[in-house]
Amino acid sequence: MADLASTEDFVKLYGTQFQEDPAALYAQIRHQHGGVAPVLLDGDVPAWLVIGYREIHQVASDNLLFQRDTRRWNQWDNVPADWPLLPYVAYNPSVMFTEALEHRRRAGAIGDALSAVDQFDLRSHCERIADRLIDTFAGSGEADLIAQFAMQIPLLAIAKMYGMPEAETPALVRDVAISLDVGPDAIPAYGRVQEAMGRLLAGKHQQPGADVPSHMMQHPAQLTDAEIIQDLLVVTAAAQQPTANWIGNTIRLMLTDDRFAMTLSGGRGSVGEALNEVLWHDTPTQNFIGRFATRDTQLGGRRVRAGDLLVLGLAAANADPHVRPDLAGGALGNHAHMSFGHGEHGCPHPAPEVAEVIARTTVEVLLDRLPDLSLSVPAERLVWRPSMWMRGLESLPVTFTPTYVASPADSFSGAW
Repeated sequence: MADLASTEDFVKLYGTQFQEDPAALYAQIRHQHGGVAPVLLDGDVPAWLVIGYREIHQVASDNLLFQRDTRRWNQWDNVPADWPLLPYVAYNPSVMFTEALEHRRRAGAIGDALSAVDQFDLRSHCERIADRLIDTFAGSGEADLIAQFAMQIPLLAIAKMYGMPEAETPALVRDVAISLDVGPDAIPAYGRVQEAMGRLLAGKHQQPGADVPSHMMQHPAQLTDAEIIQDLLVVTAAAQQPTANWIGNTIRLMLTDDRFAMTLSGGRGSVGEALNEVLWHDTPTQNFIGRFATRDTQLGGRRVRAGDLLVLGLAAANADPHVRPDLAGGALGNHAHMSFGHGEHGCPHPAPEVAEVIARTTVEVLLDRLPDLSLSVPAERLVWRPSMWMRGLESLPVTFTPTYVASPADSFSGAW
């Protein structure tokens, strides 16, 4: 039984094949390696890719054997200072890397703060966000629904939930997007986002409100300001690209699949099915770093050593034939996918519900406002972003019948 130090059949977890057809590649990896595969990350850093549904369930459920603190990693001596994936594994004192009681304290405060969000009010706010974004391009008869719509929405909703001044939102949207990309500008952008959260929290000390930061400040967990800032950053990052890509991937599905195209004029009856199907087939979070073994063990017939990194292949697990024997069966009624993770370190309740309110509301508004929406390029010419971590389009160009808007230039001039 080979371990990472002795195996020679590594799969390179980078390159164009992940961009072009990740589902086919995951199926190939499963056929060759089973539920746990030895892989090389960018820079040829070794890790395990867990793609079996049962294996991911086991890893995510066993918080004693597989932990989140990246300082456990046994490959730090082989990681260069400019490693492009460093932002995903560099330890920071956020809820992402806490364990046991400390994690439950921090995650509990986040969950309680999100539970205090009025979802009816959030839906109304998202309707206004969607309407005002659509107003900016409705008269032109064409748009890129990624740049002009999907990528704008989540942080505008988050800004409302945070009680953030509207003037700071555009810069936050830009910097969060940059910070989530692998590139030289990611770390400086992350620093600017951190500074924005610090200013926000300072304002809440002066004037608390019915918002997420204020609830976290007042929570019985007695979080420090540093903890709140770090955890607001986590919530912000977790909300932005996954939710934006969920929106974009859902619109793409509804414009390219005959099952949904037939109902575009009505829209509402099929948006929920499309959202769920995207989580099964084109989930925004494809892979996640990860977990670290606390001792030597076995997983899926592999010898895992203490400190080994396990990358959670969420998209591949969703396609595992042991749980999805009929991949052509269309939208399934169940929500047993791994798209929001699982276990103690999965998305805390009610984060998935909040994300669905944002995504579903804005897609419904779009279809109501522009019922004859159609792609302006052939579906096969749509380009996916070159990321093994996230699944989302570079752009989604569409055309529609121009709609008269009284004053599109003033769409964002009022209060949100």
